[in-house]
Amino acid sequence: MTTLTPHDARRCYNAFNVLHSAFYFSPEHEKELTSLGLEAGAMAYFAGRAAPMGPVGAGVVTATFYNFSPSLVARHIPRAWELAGPADVLAARSRITDGYLTRMLGSDVAASQQVAEAAALALRAAEACGSGARPLYAANADLPVPDAPHLALWHATTLLREHRGDGHLVALAEAELDGLEALVTHTATGKGFTPRFCQKTRGWSEQEWAAAQERLRERGLLDAAGELTDAGTELRRTVEDTTDRLAFAPYRHLGEEGVARLTELAAPLTRLLLEAGAIPTRHLGKG
Repeated sequence: MTTLTPHDARRCYNAFNVLHSAFYFSPEHEKELTSLGLEAGAMAYFAGRAAPMGPVGAGVVTATFYNFSPSLVARHIPRAWELAGPADVLAARSRITDGYLTRMLGSDVAASQQVAEAAALALRAAEACGSGARPLYAANADLPVPDAPHLALWHATTLLREHRGDGHLVALAEAELDGLEALVTHTATGKGFTPRFCQKTRGWSEQEWAAAQERLRERGLLDAAGELTDAGTELRRTVEDTTDRLAFAPYRHLGEEGVARLTELAAPLTRLLLEAGAIPTRHLGKG
């Protein structure tokens, strides 16, 4: 009988998530996507992440990305597709992934048996990812699995990350937190990016941020200083627990030994990326 828990699954996810998310912060990301004609910043991000869904409109990107200002999305989508088609963006994603993983891990590690085994385990886990109500996961799942071990690992971690992310939006909707309110409450935990970073990158004005804080105060979720109340803390805990539960299926499929092994293999790879400065920690909150 397995003793695997959602906590174990989250620990495994945390062990490999940087392998996926460093993609968006790498210099290769801006270089490759702007070389296609896309604008640096939000446009490149929206196109790079949305490309598996095809040339979708602003409404689809706003809905699936959830916490970005609709006006920011509309400034860049669908105009991005006039500058670079999804197929070209997908090809650039492979070049970006190859570039930053090879650079940060080293070519020997990127092609190693360790990375190949981690990729095989993550792909096995992803076999149990359901596509219902998970549009970003489903779009990525339609893409072919790359042959190179480090590219296959990035593909697999992308599947698991988008599967979890899509489920997280279900949890936020159930908690009646809109995209901006989700950002405000998340930054108030001190465990994510700072409010200033989120306002800048997600396109929200100080006035919109303040209005969301006021709505949350009216619900008893924030105090006068902008900190979470006990009710706010409990709501965020419920959101994370629901997210863990909805994301558990692939880890249950992989099994206790497989989850432990994937965690063991991914953790040192993540440490290499973090030591190489893969994530801009200056933008992180107090937690």
